[in-house]
Amino acid sequence: MNVLVLGSGGREHALVYKLRESQHTQEIFCAPGNAGIAAEAECFPADLTRPAEVLALAERLDAGLTVVGPEAPLAAGVVDEFQKAGRAIIGPTRAAARLETSKVFAKQFMQRHNIPSARFAVAESFDQACQALRSFSLPVVIKADGLAAGKGVVVARTREEAENALDGFLRRQVLGVAGKQVVIEEFLIGWEMSFILLVDVRGGILPFPPAQDHKALFDGDLGPNTGGMGAYSDDALISPSLHQEILSRIVRPTLEGMEFEGSPYHGFLYCGLMLASDGPKVLEYNVRLGDPETQPTLMRLRSDAVEILSASLEGNLASVEGRWSPNPAVCVALASKGYPGVPDIGKVIEGCEAAESQGGVKLFHAGTVFRDGKLLTAGGRVLGVTAIAPDLESAIARAYVAVKMVHFEGMHYRKDIGAKGLRRSNPALERMPPGLLPGTTPTSS
Repeated sequence: MNVLVLGSGGREHALVYKLRESQHTQEIFCAPGNAGIAAEAECFPADLTRPAEVLALAERLDAGLTVVGPEAPLAAGVVDEFQKAGRAIIGPTRAAARLETSKVFAKQFMQRHNIPSARFAVAESFDQACQALRSFSLPVVIKADGLAAGKGVVVARTREEAENALDGFLRRQVLGVAGKQVVIEEFLIGWEMSFILLVDVRGGILPFPPAQDHKALFDGDLGPNTGGMGAYSDDALISPSLHQEILSRIVRPTLEGMEFEGSPYHGFLYCGLMLASDGPKVLEYNVRLGDPETQPTLMRLRSDAVEILSASLEGNLASVEGRWSPNPAVCVALASKGYPGVPDIGKVIEGCEAAESQGGVKLFHAGTVFRDGKLLTAGGRVLGVTAIAPDLESAIARAYVAVKMVHFEGMHYRKDIGAKGLRRSNPALERMPPGLLPGTTPTSS
């Protein structure tokens, strides 16, 4: 069949890469794509927030399957549009997507269905927010209600930082309508983890291997939040018993709650968790695959991707075996100068071929464009250098060897992706500085 992938980031490149391997794929298309995706699929311009336009493209391409990458088209109702036309698409409806598109809805939903999460308060004005802030100890988490491309969360360690964040969201409206309401949330302590699964039309599920994102800009989880500076996927992140606890205490109540409230869920569901001392708690929901978690996770996928996605549309996920490599995988994001603010773009990228010539390495493109015979930066996160190896330490080393081969002006990246996993499995590494891994240096390229 012909397959259409919607999006232009590293997550979508990973989807294209894996879908191309399927024996059921005839042609693969992407809208709008990027320079890396264009080398593996035919790309088309499209406004993904206009569902009718996206549907028309899918019909013109005779796409037997469409896979939604980012959240914006889901919030715009692209799945609803496809369903009315009877065309196959992977993703939740606009109503079900509120689990991500509204932090207020998600927190109140968890409260209604007894899903473990952090204590919270909702505010619509600066004065109301400051009043609510008094009932929380520091540090405290401030979240904009709407979509903010991974930049609507502030961990405030002082009251001044918290009030500055609230002022920016509610009075200065730095995030526009996304910050018209805020959630003030207690800061949870524990082990952060991304639990991603595919949900079929009958509520059947296929859990993906666990992953851990690195949202902060700098080593040691310092600096502002970003869309993600890297991730790793490793089965050692959780035990079988904890896996079952997450399914019973979080996943099942979430799906049952959405069904009860009249918005049955289908598609990818991302549960951002904090593994606290008193059990797993939900930090956030995403209604699509995580980025950059998708890159290392799909590097491990051994099942046919089209077979899995087709089974989810038919309600037959229980009959499909999800096969994954036991080897860990690591993704290091290479970012432009200025990210997560306004990125400095248009810089020549060199060394990609050399990096990908290393065994077990794949470069997933995000903010790239090919122009006048040159590969150029075109966004904040530019590339996701992803490697797979028999153990986590080897996967990290392999990824950073490849990173050193790539260069563009202003390039920066974290040098501790996966360090938490190494420290967890090897207490001797706890003595190392938080921003360093074995074999790395404090300098960036």
